[in-house]
Amino acid sequence: MNNQVVSLKEHIPHRPAPKALQDCGHIVIEDVEIVFGKGTDANQAVKKTSLDITPGEFVCILGPSGCGKSTLLNSIAGYVTPSRGSVLVDGVKVTGPGPERGMVFQQYSLFPWKTIRENIAFGPKVAGRSSVECSSIANTFLEMVGLSKFADKYPAELSGGMQQRVGIARALANYPSVLLMDEPFGALDAQTRLMMQENLLSLWSEFGITVVFVTHDVDEAIFLADRVLVMSASPGSIIDDLHVPLPRPRDPAMATSAEFMALKKICLDQIRSESLKAFEQQNR
Repeated sequence: MNNQVVSLKEHIPHRPAPKALQDCGHIVIEDVEIVFGKGTDANQAVKKTSLDITPGEFVCILGPSGCGKSTLLNSIAGYVTPSRGSVLVDGVKVTGPGPERGMVFQQYSLFPWKTIRENIAFGPKVAGRSSVECSSIANTFLEMVGLSKFADKYPAELSGGMQQRVGIARALANYPSVLLMDEPFGALDAQTRLMMQENLLSLWSEFGITVVFVTHDVDEAIFLADRVLVMSASPGSIIDDLHVPLPRPRDPAMATSAEFMALKKICLDQIRSESLKAFEQQNR
């Protein structure tokens, strides 16, 4: 198995994002509450939350375990329906999954019986594109993520980092205006994770789409994001919306800068405080 992770900067052709994508990807969350179950079994996962994410922003969501980060993300994806309030993408209410919203999970979620090329071509095929178009799209994204020579391999023959690059390519193959990512690098080793973060920023810069990224890792959130949203302990709500002033393109060396460290302290202090609240609630 080849565990090498390469930088995508050498693979991505430098061309502007399609105009259609540059103008799309506006996410508005209006007074959303999410409750699972009913009556005495009801569990409020997200309390009244509102949020506005502009087209092309990279937003990371941080918070203690069980605070509702993934639930909020899934409401944007259309996998979870809010109990109250609404989620809109480009002015249209989200009522279910849609091709304009690509999703990448922590687990790679690839079809093990399909080749890498077939996995990437799956979305365009379902969308009704011709075989020629599907093949062309798959080849384009294979090149973008640096996996052209692995096109006819199966997922089990690839390393974890490579599989996740396929997952990102598959999510992008429908040319979505929004990319939703639920701890996509959480299962990777530290070095591979850092390389994947840099690769993701290269792809984001190439496409100019909106990214909403859930993570437990404060350093990852600050390195990637334009804004870091910090959520409270369950039931979750956004308690802080932090602008990240670091210039782009980002470099790992920025992690030692005064601006980075100051933001990291704010995030860590807030998450520690909320985690203590969650611990106290669980032990009442």
